[in-house]
Amino acid sequence: MLEVNDLHAYYGKSHILQGVNLAVGEGEIVALIGRNGVGRSTTCKAIMGEVPPSGSVQFKGAEMVGRKPYEIAQAGIGYVPENRDIFPGMTTRQNLLLGLKPGQKDGDGRWSMEDMFGLFSNLRERADVEASVLSGGEKQMLTICRTLMGDPSLIMIDEPTEGLAPKIVQQVGELLEQIAARGVSILLVEQKLTIALKVSTRVYVMGHGHIVFDGSPQSLQENAEIRKEWLEV
Repeated sequence: MLEVNDLHAYYGKSHILQGVNLAVGEGEIVALIGRNGVGRSTTCKAIMGEVPPSGSVQFKGAEMVGRKPYEIAQAGIGYVPENRDIFPGMTTRQNLLLGLKPGQKDGDGRWSMEDMFGLFSNLRERADVEASVLSGGEKQMLTICRTLMGDPSLIMIDEPTEGLAPKIVQQVGELLEQIAARGVSILLVEQKLTIALKVSTRVYVMGHGHIVFDGSPQSLQENAEIRKEWLEV
């Protein structure tokens, strides 16, 4: 579904991505892990067109490099950045409706607002209150669910468990598995190795702007050398 080949990206003169290669299959959860500052978030932004990349990003056989972010979104790629941006003066329900694409009505795609409330009951309870009063975990769920309302075929989620309580981390993991069960592919950027290995089918480890490991969660667990050099503090 998604094939990234020889992806490069710069911030000014800083060469952040230095030939990234990765792929995500249909209905697959793929984790992209690594230390802070190695280029994981930039990879998502480059795929989404928020950072101008060179190389190739093939999505469902079509080239995305050179397209504008809204065109990439309309092609079927969703993106949940790590900053959990919401519209605080609007209600939870209104925030969810903003996830719909132009011309799309609630229920047109594989996800409806009722599905969102079913996935995370706290959103139903707070549907008509301003999103500014939501907890950190509820805001994270809202940003994921708002992106799902646009019916993406693939969703990139950046650090969804950062700063969340263990119970909410578990709920995020369960939500990711339910998303994948409906055939939506997930590229998960995650700092917590435990949750990444639990929910993913494959794992990429990034180091200094390129991929240094590609394999199953089990093979990463067995590879102490990679974990020590690229993941452990």
